[in-house]
Amino acid sequence: MDLGGRYRHLGGDETKMSIEETLKERESRYGSFKRHSRIAQNIQTAMADGNWSDLSSDKREALQMIAHKIGRILNGDPNYRDNWHDIAGYAKLAEDACTTADEA
Repeated sequence: MDLGGRYRHLGGDETKMSIEETLKERESRYGSFKRHSRIAQNIQTAMADGNWSDLSSDKREALQMIAHKIGRILNGDPNYRDNWHDIAGYAKLAEDACTTADEA
């Protein structure tokens, strides 16, 4: 089975190597996963202090993904444009989910 060239079969050494290579590549771009996790979780903890429970699930998810991307920026390569582009995309999705009194 061909899954886009990354995995030729499941459960063998080739799959394990592909995962190991992916993790190594991600660490070189985003820094250590453990440190990134700490940064992103600290941001998400701060976001929960306020009207978090009043937000719709799509707005909460957008903010969590933005926190994730900010964590990658702060822990890894701050010039990697894809992170900034993704943040704009998640913000746009949240904006599109907003309703005003005129729209309701």
